[in-house]
Amino acid sequence: MLDVEVIDDPEAATVALEPVRSRLLAELAVPASAATLAARLGIARQKVNYHLRALEAHRLVRVAETRQWGGLTERLLVATAASYIVSPSALGPVATDPGRSADRLSASYLIALAARIVREVSGLVRRAEEIGKRLPTLSVDTEIRFRSPAERAAFSQELTEAVTKLVSRYHDASAPSGRDHRLVIVAHPLPHESTPQEPS
Repeated sequence: MLDVEVIDDPEAATVALEPVRSRLLAELAVPASAATLAARLGIARQKVNYHLRALEAHRLVRVAETRQWGGLTERLLVATAASYIVSPSALGPVATDPGRSADRLSASYLIALAARIVREVSGLVRRAEEIGKRLPTLSVDTEIRFRSPAERAAFSQELTEAVTKLVSRYHDASAPSGRDHRLVIVAHPLPHESTPQEPS
Protein backbone atom coordinates (compact mmCIF):
# COMPACT_ATOMS: atom_id res chain seq x y z
CA MET A 1 0.00 0.00 0.00
CA LEU A 2 1.28 3.46 -0.94
CA ASP A 3 1.37 6.23 1.67
CA VAL A 4 -0.21 8.68 -0.77
CA GLU A 5 -1.67 8.12 -4.21
CA VAL A 6 -2.25 11.07 -6.53
CA ILE A 7 -5.39 10.78 -8.64
CA ASP A 8 -4.98 12.52 -11.99
CA ASP A 9 -7.80 10.85 -13.91
CA PRO A 10 -11.03 12.93 -13.77
CA GLU A 11 -13.30 9.86 -13.69
CA ALA A 12 -11.27 8.26 -10.89
CA ALA A 13 -11.45 11.53 -8.96
CA THR A 14 -15.24 11.62 -9.33
CA VAL A 15 -15.47 8.03 -8.09
CA ALA A 16 -13.20 8.65 -5.08
CA LEU A 17 -14.99 11.84 -4.03
CA GLU A 18 -18.43 10.23 -3.80
CA PRO A 19 -19.17 10.16 -0.02
CA VAL A 20 -19.90 6.42 0.36
CA ARG A 21 -16.90 5.44 -1.76
CA SER A 22 -14.66 7.83 0.15
CA ARG A 23 -15.78 6.17 3.39
CA LEU A 24 -15.12 2.73 1.90
CA LEU A 25 -11.58 3.77 0.95
CA ALA A 26 -10.98 4.84 4.55
CA GLU A 27 -12.38 1.56 5.89
CA LEU A 28 -10.20 -0.43 3.48
CA ALA A 29 -6.95 0.66 5.10
CA VAL A 30 -7.04 -2.99 6.18
CA PRO A 31 -8.48 -5.77 3.99
CA ALA A 32 -12.20 -6.41 4.37
CA SER A 33 -14.99 -8.17 2.53
CA ALA A 34 -18.16 -6.60 1.17
CA ALA A 35 -20.16 -8.37 3.88
CA THR A 36 -17.93 -6.97 6.63
CA LEU A 37 -18.14 -3.46 5.18
CA ALA A 38 -21.91 -3.67 4.80
CA ALA A 39 -22.33 -4.62 8.47
CA ARG A 40 -19.86 -1.97 9.63
CA LEU A 41 -21.43 0.88 7.63
CA GLY A 42 -25.05 -0.24 7.90
CA ILE A 43 -25.45 -0.38 4.11
CA ALA A 44 -26.94 -3.17 2.03
CA ARG A 45 -24.31 -5.60 0.75
CA GLN A 46 -25.51 -5.17 -2.85
CA LYS A 47 -24.96 -1.41 -2.60
CA VAL A 48 -21.50 -1.93 -1.09
CA ASN A 49 -20.60 -4.31 -3.93
CA TYR A 50 -21.75 -1.70 -6.46
CA HIS A 51 -19.45 0.95 -4.97
CA LEU A 52 -16.55 -1.48 -4.60
CA ARG A 53 -16.79 -2.43 -8.27
CA ALA A 54 -16.52 1.25 -9.21
CA LEU A 55 -13.48 1.71 -6.96
CA GLU A 56 -11.85 -1.43 -8.32
CA ALA A 57 -12.50 -0.40 -11.94
CA HIS A 58 -10.46 2.76 -11.30
CA ARG A 59 -7.70 0.89 -9.44
CA LEU A 60 -8.42 2.56 -6.12
CA VAL A 61 -8.89 -0.81 -4.40
CA ARG A 62 -7.46 -4.23 -5.18
CA VAL A 63 -7.97 -7.83 -4.10
CA ALA A 64 -5.82 -8.59 -1.05
CA GLU A 65 -6.84 -12.25 -0.72
CA THR A 66 -9.64 -14.70 -1.45
CA ARG A 67 -11.29 -17.21 0.88
CA GLN A 68 -13.39 -20.26 0.10
CA TRP A 69 -16.64 -20.62 2.03
CA GLY A 70 -18.32 -23.84 0.91
CA GLY A 71 -18.91 -23.31 -2.79
CA LEU A 72 -18.48 -19.52 -2.60
CA THR A 73 -15.36 -17.38 -2.99
CA GLU A 74 -15.11 -14.37 -0.68
CA ARG A 75 -12.88 -11.54 -1.79
CA LEU A 76 -11.08 -9.31 0.68
CA LEU A 77 -10.31 -5.91 -0.80
CA VAL A 78 -7.82 -3.28 0.33
CA ALA A 79 -7.25 0.34 -0.68
CA THR A 80 -4.25 0.96 -2.93
CA ALA A 81 -3.07 3.81 -0.66
CA ALA A 82 -3.41 5.06 2.89
CA SER A 83 -4.58 8.43 1.58
CA TYR A 84 -5.36 10.14 -1.70
CA ILE A 85 -5.03 13.57 -3.24
CA VAL A 86 -6.58 14.78 -6.49
CA SER A 87 -4.03 16.28 -8.88
CA PRO A 88 -4.86 19.63 -10.48
CA SER A 89 -4.24 17.93 -13.83
CA ALA A 90 -7.58 16.13 -13.32
CA LEU A 91 -9.22 19.49 -14.07
CA GLY A 92 -7.59 19.75 -17.49
CA PRO A 93 -7.25 23.24 -18.98
CA VAL A 94 -8.89 24.98 -16.00
CA ALA A 95 -6.30 23.63 -13.56
CA THR A 96 -4.45 26.34 -11.65
CA ASP A 97 -1.13 27.48 -13.11
CA PRO A 98 1.36 29.83 -11.41
CA GLY A 99 2.22 31.24 -14.82
CA ARG A 100 -1.21 32.88 -14.98
CA SER A 101 -0.68 34.98 -11.84
CA ALA A 102 1.15 38.31 -12.02
CA ASP A 103 1.05 38.88 -8.24
CA ARG A 104 3.71 36.65 -6.72
CA LEU A 105 2.80 37.78 -3.21
CA SER A 106 -0.82 36.66 -3.50
CA ALA A 107 -2.39 33.63 -1.83
CA SER A 108 -3.61 32.51 -5.27
CA TYR A 109 -0.03 32.30 -6.50
CA LEU A 110 1.01 30.26 -3.46
CA ILE A 111 -1.88 27.83 -4.06
CA ALA A 112 -0.88 27.55 -7.72
CA LEU A 113 2.69 26.70 -6.66
CA ALA A 114 1.43 23.99 -4.32
CA ALA A 115 -0.75 22.58 -7.10
CA ARG A 116 2.21 22.50 -9.48
CA ILE A 117 4.24 20.58 -6.88
CA VAL A 118 1.49 17.96 -6.65
CA ARG A 119 1.30 17.67 -10.44
CA GLU A 120 5.05 17.54 -11.11
CA VAL A 121 6.14 15.37 -8.19
CA SER A 122 3.36 12.81 -8.69
CA GLY A 123 4.46 12.34 -12.30
CA LEU A 124 8.09 11.98 -11.24
CA VAL A 125 7.19 9.46 -8.52
CA ARG A 126 5.22 7.38 -11.01
CA ARG A 127 8.15 7.26 -13.44
CA ALA A 128 10.63 6.48 -10.64
CA GLU A 129 8.47 3.55 -9.50
CA GLU A 130 8.28 2.23 -13.06
CA ILE A 131 12.08 1.97 -13.27
CA GLY A 132 12.51 0.88 -9.65
CA LYS A 133 14.30 4.00 -8.41
CA ARG A 134 13.78 6.33 -5.47
CA LEU A 135 13.02 9.97 -6.24
CA PRO A 136 15.43 12.31 -4.41
CA THR A 137 13.52 15.15 -2.73
CA LEU A 138 14.01 17.63 0.11
CA SER A 139 11.31 19.10 2.32
CA VAL A 140 11.63 21.58 5.17
CA ASP A 141 8.56 22.22 7.32
CA THR A 142 8.71 24.44 10.38
CA GLU A 143 6.78 27.15 12.22
CA ILE A 144 7.90 30.63 13.22
CA ARG A 145 6.12 33.30 15.27
CA PHE A 146 7.08 36.85 14.28
CA ARG A 147 6.96 39.57 16.89
CA SER A 148 5.89 42.19 14.36
CA PRO A 149 5.25 42.78 10.64
CA ALA A 150 8.60 44.58 10.50
CA GLU A 151 10.44 41.49 11.72
CA ARG A 152 8.49 39.33 9.25
CA ALA A 153 9.66 41.61 6.44
CA ALA A 154 13.25 41.51 7.72
CA PHE A 155 13.14 37.72 7.87
CA SER A 156 11.83 37.55 4.29
CA GLN A 157 14.64 39.80 3.10
CA GLU A 158 17.35 37.78 4.88
CA LEU A 159 15.89 34.49 3.65
CA THR A 160 15.81 35.76 0.07
CA GLU A 161 19.44 36.88 0.32
CA ALA A 162 20.53 33.54 1.82
CA VAL A 163 18.74 31.50 -0.85
CA THR A 164 20.11 33.71 -3.64
CA LYS A 165 23.63 33.22 -2.29
CA LEU A 166 23.23 29.43 -2.10
CA VAL A 167 21.74 29.21 -5.59
CA SER A 168 24.56 31.26 -7.08
CA ARG A 169 27.09 28.98 -5.36
CA TYR A 170 25.63 25.65 -6.47
CA HIS A 171 23.82 26.39 -9.75
CA ASP A 172 25.76 25.38 -12.89
CA ALA A 173 23.72 25.71 -16.07
CA SER A 174 26.55 24.18 -18.13
CA ALA A 175 27.09 21.00 -16.06
CA PRO A 176 26.84 18.15 -18.63
CA SER A 177 25.61 15.54 -16.13
CA GLY A 178 23.66 17.91 -13.92
CA ARG A 179 19.91 17.81 -13.34
CA ASP A 180 17.65 20.81 -12.84
CA HIS A 181 15.71 20.99 -9.58
CA ARG A 182 12.84 23.25 -8.57
CA LEU A 183 13.17 25.07 -5.25
CA VAL A 184 9.99 26.54 -3.77
CA ILE A 185 9.87 28.33 -0.43
CA VAL A 186 6.52 29.47 0.91
CA ALA A 187 5.23 31.03 4.10
CA HIS A 188 1.65 31.60 5.20
CA PRO A 189 -0.15 32.31 8.47
CA LEU A 190 -1.25 29.25 10.39
CA PRO A 191 -5.02 28.73 10.67
CA HIS A 192 -6.53 29.73 13.99
CA GLU A 193 -7.46 26.71 16.07
CA SER A 194 -11.00 26.93 17.35
CA THR A 195 -11.16 26.88 21.13
CA PRO A 196 -13.80 24.48 22.51
CA GLN A 197 -16.61 26.31 24.26
CA GLU A 198 -16.93 25.64 27.96
CA PRO A 199 -20.35 24.20 28.87
CA SER A 200 -22.54 26.84 30.50
